[in-house]
Amino acid sequence: MRWDNFRRSSNVEDAGSSGSGSGGFRIGGGRLGIGAVIAILLVSWGLGIDPRVLLGAFEGGSSDQGYTDSSRTGAATQGASQNRAEPFVAAVLGETEDRWTEILAPYHVTYEAPKLVLFSGATRSACGAAESAMGPFYCPNDERIYLDTEFFQEIETRLGGCQAGSKTCEFSEAYVIAHEVGHHVQNLLGILGKVERLKRQVSDTQANQIQVRVELQADCFAGLWAARAQARWNFLEEGDVDAALQTASAIGDDTLQKRSMGYVVPDAFTHGTSAQRKRWFMTGLKQATIESCDTFSARGL
Repeated sequence: MRWDNFRRSSNVEDAGSSGSGSGGFRIGGGRLGIGAVIAILLVSWGLGIDPRVLLGAFEGGSSDQGYTDSSRTGAATQGASQNRAEPFVAAVLGETEDRWTEILAPYHVTYEAPKLVLFSGATRSACGAAESAMGPFYCPNDERIYLDTEFFQEIETRLGGCQAGSKTCEFSEAYVIAHEVGHHVQNLLGILGKVERLKRQVSDTQANQIQVRVELQADCFAGLWAARAQARWNFLEEGDVDAALQTASAIGDDTLQKRSMGYVVPDAFTHGTSAQRKRWFMTGLKQATIESCDTFSARGL
């Protein structure tokens, strides 16, 4: 991925370290990775189980979910990682700003850029606590994207989202950012507000099914952004798209549940299967229109 020509956004905020630890849950003296925690949370929500019970099981019965204390060396390493990531994040965010301004212009929608908050360990958002174990997320209440850059390391290592150390991992990381920006676009278009009102009127299972369509549309919007950026800059290199698809597969609900439990609970899906996430990212990349990303009207996902 070539990103030297991307304009650097001024909307990146560095929240620094919360001092609450190294960014992982304390499990039996070690840390439970982001992918495993996300999977446990998905399963617990789907089955109606207090997530502390499942998390506590990994600690031999304790439900302590506190963060491990980070040593000075660990904090310095995380800080250095965050500093290295900031120019890349600013470049990708800037390019999403430019492309979405162009994409939305024919619809007479003014693109109001979100802020992106880089943090270490934990911070606060208008949607509640932002923690490493939650993974990147978009908060519509303050129109900010929250990203602990340790998640990029998780993509390469624990989640197997791209070949560790490969330059193609950059596009995997850009896909993650573009997905969250996709949620901001949904917010600007009024989609998120309508969805939240609808979810309050249906069962939990139906609400999860609606949320899957929200997430898949954000994947499609990420592909749409990549297509428009490619047309402008020809920035993609060999292996980049494959790496993004590998990442989409690694964070599919079915893959995360299989990794944590050995089986899947479809009613608990909130982001879509690996195949669905790959399909909708490619739909946006190939068709490159907002209309092609209408997951809500699609009969099959």
